[in-house]
Order: sequence, then structure tokens, then C-alpha cells
Amino acid sequence: MNLAALENLVEEFHELERRLSDPEVIADPNLFRDLGKRHAELAPTVERYAGYRAALRDVEEARGLLADAADEEERAFYQDELSGAGVRLEEAQRALLEVLVPRDEAEEKSVIMEIRAGTGGEEAALFARNLFDMYAALAERRRWKVEVLDSSPSDLGGLKEIVFAVEGRGGYKQLRHESGVHRVQRVPATESQGRIHTSAATVAVLPEAEQVDVELDVDDCEIQTFKSSGAGGQHVQKNDTAVRIKHKPTGIVVSCQNERSQHQNKEQALRILRSKLYEIEMERRHREEAETRREQVKSGDRSDKIRTYNFPQDRLTDHRIGLTIHHLPSIMQGNIDELLEALAQAEHDRKLAAFAAVPGDDDRN
Repeated sequence: MNLAALENLVEEFHELERRLSDPEVIADPNLFRDLGKRHAELAPTVERYAGYRAALRDVEEARGLLADAADEEERAFYQDELSGAGVRLEEAQRALLEVLVPRDEAEEKSVIMEIRAGTGGEEAALFARNLFDMYAALAERRRWKVEVLDSSPSDLGGLKEIVFAVEGRGGYKQLRHESGVHRVQRVPATESQGRIHTSAATVAVLPEAEQVDVELDVDDCEIQTFKSSGAGGQHVQKNDTAVRIKHKPTGIVVSCQNERSQHQNKEQALRILRSKLYEIEMERRHREEAETRREQVKSGDRSDKIRTYNFPQDRLTDHRIGLTIHHLPSIMQGNIDELLEALAQAEHDRKLAAFAAVPGDDDRN
């Protein structure tokens, strides 16, 4: 940790306290409000830093007393004191880091999710359908709203791809770790010999961007219309109601054909595009923050196999954290709370460890 930077925050906090008692500041409502807001923001950090410094002094004092101990009995006593002080210091450091690690501003947003069948043909499409049903069941239990924005069914009732919104406070925070390649091992319904097949589907989770989050210039978009189609490629609309949008600066292409009118499909496609652009901006900011803090927290590259659903062995394994959970039927019904909580805790622990390891001025002395 950079203790010099923390000392500067303490100085700023005390200066704010002095100014907030100044009659001239009190007479200016806007200035008083702004200074009060900053004072309130700094208060938790200053309080926990004070606890950290006190715990650090206790450790240094116990270490000195142990060094000066006259006999074995005294050494044993002060060794116990040092051990206890060390535990308190670790707790104080963790409490301090909790308020120092920046929160992701997208955490409380709703999400747009994309599921695409990967390797495995029709079985992959059926698995993509299973994943969608799993997330829909989770959303229903949590009273989140699910809205399908675009989909492409397969011949046997699976999904070649589906794009849907999950609207609910904290949706992105809860579901962000689902991004990646999900692999399934099971005997397909289409397999007559009873052989186990391996197939996969890719899941992407995007924080849903509002218009104020992303400046989207329609002039940067190439908009095409085409006829909507259903399973088997048969047209379900005689008019060109489906919309495909290409964002020329980034090359991102999105399409939507689920709605009845061209206008509705255009709005939904722009909604998806806006969230994709927001994700790109968030990733750029995260890279800059990582360089500043020298933090490298794995974000879940979508090319990685993140999870395996092994039906013959009734086992789900998340490869990122080494967690194995049994009873797949319950999991596929949306009961993945244990998994989501474990992934969130693992990421939180990584961030704390990375932040604590950042060298500061004191580390170089």
C-alpha cells in the first residue's frame, strides 16, 4: 500500500473539517454541500486507516518488548502478544483495503446476455437452450425480468443463438462471471448408440448501457433491413422488418428480428449495440486502472473454457476457481447461487490481494 498517499488523504480530511466549520463556507450552500460530500467519502478510509496505524503500532511495540525480554517466560508472553497484534493488523489491513479497492460502476446495472451454440452441432444448440432456461429460471426466482431481443432457433428446438435482457438491480454484479465457454458432456437425445458427446456454447454478459452512458452517433452506423426468418429459414414476415446495424468505427455488427416492426427491431438493435460499446469502454478503463495499480485480475476471456457440465457423473466444475458441485438437474433449474457467490468472492479476494501488492513510496525505502 502507498502509505504516503493515505497520509495525504488524512490531511485532506482534516482540512475539509476545518473548512466546514468556517462561517464563510457555511454561508455558501453549494460549496458547503460539495465539501461535505467529499468529507463523507473520505471518512470510512480515514477511520480504517487510523485502525490500521494503531494495529501497526501494537505490532511494533510487541516486537520491541519481545526483543528486550529477560527470560523465557517473558519471551513466551510477548510472543503471544505479538501473535495477537499480528492477527489484528491483518484484520485492520483487510478492512482498509475493502474501502480502497474501487467498485465497478457497472455492478448495479441490468445486463444483456448472448448465448451462442459452439462446437457440437444440434447438441450444442440444445445445450444453448438449456443454458437460457437455466438463467431464465434464476431470473424468475429473483424477480428479474427477462426480455428476448433476438433469437435463432434450431430444427430440434434448440437455439443457434439468443440475445436477451435481464432487468434487475445488481444483475451485472451477479451474472458477470458467466461470460465464457460452457462445455457439456452427455449422451445427446439424437444419439442412438448411447455414446457421450462433448459440445459447447458461448455466453457473453454485457452491462446494459443507457443513452447517457454511451454517445452513439447514428451517422457512424450502417443500417440494413431484411426479411425476418424462423426455424429452417422460412420467412415469417413478408416485409423487411428485421434490422442489421454495423458500427463502422468498431466493426461491431448486431441484428434483431424478433419484433413485428422495423422501428422496434432498430431500437432493440441499437440497445444491444450501445451495451457492446459500453463494455468496450469499461474494458479500456479497467486496463488503464490495472496499469496504474499494476493489477492483473483475470477478467474471464471468452475463449477460455470456464465450466464443464458432466451429466454422466452429475457434476459441474468451474475451472477458474476449482469448484465442483453435484446434482446437475437442480443447477439446470437455475439453482446456481452457490456458484455465483463463490465466483464473486474469488474475484473480490483477487482484487484485494492485487491492490495490497501494489508498491508504494514506503515499499521502496
